Amino acid sequence: MNRAQMRTTAFAAVAVLAGSVLAACGSGSGSTSGDTGGNPGGGDLQGAKVAFLMPDLASTRYELQDKPLFEARMKQLCPSCEVIYQNADSDAAKQQQQANSALAQGVKAIVLDPVDSAAAATIVKTAQSQQVPVIAYDRPIPATPADYYISFDNEKIGSMIAQSLVDHLKAEKAEGGILQVNGSPTDAAAGLIKKGIHSAVDPSGFKLLAEYDTPDWQPEKAQTWVSGQITQFKDQIVGVVAANDGTGGGSIAAFKAAGVKVPPVTGNDAEIAAAQRIVSGDQYNTISKPIKIVAEASANVAWEFMQGKKPAGKATLYNTPSELFVPTVVTKENIKEVLFDSGIMKAADVCTGEYAKGCEELGIK
Repeated sequence: MNRAQMRTTAFAAVAVLAGSVLAACGSGSGSTSGDTGGNPGGGDLQGAKVAFLMPDLASTRYELQDKPLFEARMKQLCPSCEVIYQNADSDAAKQQQQANSALAQGVKAIVLDPVDSAAAATIVKTAQSQQVPVIAYDRPIPATPADYYISFDNEKIGSMIAQSLVDHLKAEKAEGGILQVNGSPTDAAAGLIKKGIHSAVDPSGFKLLAEYDTPDWQPEKAQTWVSGQITQFKDQIVGVVAANDGTGGGSIAAFKAAGVKVPPVTGNDAEIAAAQRIVSGDQYNTISKPIKIVAEASANVAWEFMQGKKPAGKATLYNTPSELFVPTVVTKENIKEVLFDSGIMKAADVCTGEYAKGCEELGIK
């Protein structure tokens, strides 16, 4: 089986896995069409509230994907339910206030993507003391177990983007070293991604020139740090492993600002801007982790908890019942198949202006 066939097979397997998991979650809730189906209390959940608390605005995904997808799935499960959405804009204290406000409004469950994984332990303890379950979303909460954790496998994400880059550099017979741009030091998921990156970079034979934990995942801070490394290491840099598309974009901007050739740079999240950079050749890879999978799965699990049920995890992480989905690496070679043929992205959103030519060359229409 050649590499293209392997990628196609892997993507299909992920799609089947995701579909089966979501089907299982949906069936476990007892109903997908009414707000009281499967609820022993009958009308107790009429107009029930669930909080969906996201961490930052540095990544565009929360406003554009996670929020509307979660709300749409909750609307299917419970037409009369109300979703209380808040974004903490990288402020842990603000997120604590938002959680307290949601509890004061009588939410039946909280879906929480923490700004600070350690600080979020207080939110978990407070909610659980009021018998309100907390579903950790995307980022785990290690210090105090939430009631459930739903995410793509973050350590796997790190190893996949890094190994993809290492394989490419070896195929190109590159000689030099790698920069590693990690995510926020207060984000436990970033720590898992970082661990995964090291598992591929450390034994690769390429020297790790330097690494950086990017405060709040801010692209501008990643750009500033990479700019300094370009000054120090110059043409020794043959690749950059960036933990997400924002830090990847910041890294690419640093090379362009320095007026030097952009080496292969990784990413993660499959943002539209990242897809455009891959099409144009500025970014080497990203990770496709369809937000629809985790957003709908978290809504399904929240709905089960709201009905007084206790959904079982398929795995355990940080003593928390968990569901961890496997993502897909995206490069120029498979971007058409993974992001466009699948319907995750539309050519009209990506193939604009200067990117139209690149899309045409890749057969993206």
